[in-house]
Amino acid sequence: MGMTIVEKIFARASGQSRVAPGDLVVVDVDCAVMLDMSFHKTARREILKVHDPDKVVIVYDHMVPAPDKDTAEAHSAGREFARKFGIRRLHDVGPDQGISHAVVADRAYALPGSVLVCSDSHTCASGAFNCAARGIGAPDLLAAVTTGKTWYRVGKTIRYDFHGSLQPGVSAKDLFLHLAGTWGHHTNQNVEFGGPGLAGLSIDQRRTVAAMGAELSAEFATFECDDRLIEYVKARNAAPFTPQAPDADADYAERRTVDLGALQPLVALPDAVIRNSVPVDNVAGEKIDQAFIGSCANGTLEDLAEAARVVKGRKVAAGVRLLVTPATQATYAAALKAGYVETLVEAGAVVTSATCGACFGGHMGVLGPGETCITASTRNFKGRMGDPTARIFMASPATVAASAIAGHITGAER
Repeated sequence: MGMTIVEKIFARASGQSRVAPGDLVVVDVDCAVMLDMSFHKTARREILKVHDPDKVVIVYDHMVPAPDKDTAEAHSAGREFARKFGIRRLHDVGPDQGISHAVVADRAYALPGSVLVCSDSHTCASGAFNCAARGIGAPDLLAAVTTGKTWYRVGKTIRYDFHGSLQPGVSAKDLFLHLAGTWGHHTNQNVEFGGPGLAGLSIDQRRTVAAMGAELSAEFATFECDDRLIEYVKARNAAPFTPQAPDADADYAERRTVDLGALQPLVALPDAVIRNSVPVDNVAGEKIDQAFIGSCANGTLEDLAEAARVVKGRKVAAGVRLLVTPATQATYAAALKAGYVETLVEAGAVVTSATCGACFGGHMGVLGPGETCITASTRNFKGRMGDPTARIFMASPATVAASAIAGHITGAER
């Protein structure tokens, strides 16, 4: 039997002709991404060497700008670390800053066919780039930075073949909610996306689906490479790369077909996304206190454009906070130039600088006791965005924007 995309990437990175499910592989790491949290005093360890500074990226994203003294100290430590080891790709507070996975996308650091690691669980977002990308523990990240290697147990792969195209008003987040609601968790499994419908999905849409692979509990969520992706990467990164395609006789645990044209807007009910999705109409009328659009999954320029389209000429309901966080400062600048920020602010939204912020309940949008939020971010777990008594519904940016205007959960006009 042939190999899947991830198996072929692992075979190349481990210097083997073939790997298969169950194998333990030690692979060369092409890119290791460190965060501001990597330098916090509770996590920081003394590093005596860096294997290859040109394979390390540092991005400040979780607590940015620094909201407290401990974070400010961590930022200073990271800057000194970059100076000490000659790490050129430091994305400090400023125009080059943003959520790490989005910065990686903006700069095409995740090259097709490569291996990328980071200590954040949504590192799988870079799987949109035909890359074997995964979040790993802090000790493993330190090992990757100092030795240039990491290890994996190869899992079985579930293949999804996309057909058709999304209908107007249906988003990549709705596609994810369909996958999670229909097939549930993918623990210890890899997920591979492709098929004829892939050509109709933008890079931003693919990034949304790949980022949410973490919420499927998938090991890796990897997309096939096509001309659109190659053009995107070459426009941003001159480094050579070798995409990997699955063999015609690749050995999949299961192969599933998704008719994109049959999907509808969905909402995940509070506390879970696995088998917890319902049509918007099922929860229409649920009053909300906060609406959030952002994160590595839904802070793209396309997401901001869709939110601006929905709220244009309208006002956020009294008593509702609409918070919008672009995924990178570059995205913020592009949205400003396109007029999306002005439209959102005129409607009553608060547009923040690029950060993980409200998504993980860190700052700039933490929920209070008993509040209800509808979010276009990555997680709706109890306590994720603040107080554990708060309720968090998850939906697309269009649904979130429409709900902010209405003051309760509702679908957006298509």
